[in-house]
Amino acid sequence: MQNTVPATPFISLETAWKKFPAWVLVGLSLFLCILGLLMLHTIGRSNSVAGESIFYKQIIWVAFAMVAFVAAVSVDLEWLRKWSFVLALVGVVMLILVLIPGIGSKINGARRWIPLGPVNIQVSDFAKISFLIIMAWYLSAHRRYRDQFWRGYAVPGAMIAIPFCLIMLQPDFGTAFVYALVGGTLMFLAGVRMFFLVPTGILGIAAFGMAILHDPVRWQRIVSFLNIEANRNDGAYQLYQGMIGFGTGGLSGVGLGNGRQQLAFLPEAHTDFIFPIIGEELGFVMTSLVLLTFAVLFCVSWMQMNKAPGLYSYLLGTGALLFVIFQALINMGVSTGCLPTKGMSLPLISYGGSNLVVTALLLGIVVNGCLRWEGKASLKAREIED
Repeated sequence: MQNTVPATPFISLETAWKKFPAWVLVGLSLFLCILGLLMLHTIGRSNSVAGESIFYKQIIWVAFAMVAFVAAVSVDLEWLRKWSFVLALVGVVMLILVLIPGIGSKINGARRWIPLGPVNIQVSDFAKISFLIIMAWYLSAHRRYRDQFWRGYAVPGAMIAIPFCLIMLQPDFGTAFVYALVGGTLMFLAGVRMFFLVPTGILGIAAFGMAILHDPVRWQRIVSFLNIEANRNDGAYQLYQGMIGFGTGGLSGVGLGNGRQQLAFLPEAHTDFIFPIIGEELGFVMTSLVLLTFAVLFCVSWMQMNKAPGLYSYLLGTGALLFVIFQALINMGVSTGCLPTKGMSLPLISYGGSNLVVTALLLGIVVNGCLRWEGKASLKAREIED
């Protein structure tokens, strides 16, 4: 029997409550985005290096991000499953093309961008979408083989290794690490044996450490991180200036637009180190609110992911959520001195078009699930569905 259309054009209180988590996620995302625009406006007016144009450029990117968000909310996630292989192939080809001189643009010693007219597109950001779709499809379609070495572990492991290695060649160690972390988490959630995952994780961390050891720039960042005071004028300069910003801001901040760190004292104040600017101008209260916002976003989304009707949709939504949360944690961890310095923007707040649009796509996938999924699906139900 088909569902009849309600006589009243207004949504019932019961239906509205069921969709309430989706509106919570939209509200939290808008709050972070508006805060980012506000901070970029003050940074652009005060920082001659960044320039006031970053604010107007970011507004344009916000418009594109809103379109991307609506598209991700509207698309049928099951339909994407049919195009998983094609999308994955496109993602890998893009990651290869960016490494080719003349196609990929090299900035600050890294080849991570492909110029498209007046803008540079960071390929590793957009490849996240195709990576998630192929991982979710394969792990759900081959769940019965999760105990086997080749089909249950080696194949999805290779799906992680390919983009990981290509991104390491750019080089972009931080983004590659996030790819591996999200991919490994999805394999764990899909039920791949810990007998395979634990040794892989240990060997992967060891290999990653060796790669850092043999990279002078990354190794210097580790050394500087271990002794910030001694390297405050060298490798730990950004981190030290960021900590000064947090200390100056105190509980309530020095006031919007009154900060000094953005006056060219703190490099990348509008991108990687925008969190200390928030701390200086708006204080511990606002930085805590930002952290709380990401925490609530994660908790609400995670509860909704458990309502996914199938393993594919569960892994796709969870992976999208983890990409956003892991990036936020790394950025805040770096800028507060909890992690070694790594160039990674703060989702929805930092300046940058590629990451903003991709973050909107990822959150759109999560909200898509909140709007479509009804009731809590058991693990057995997911196995039957897939």
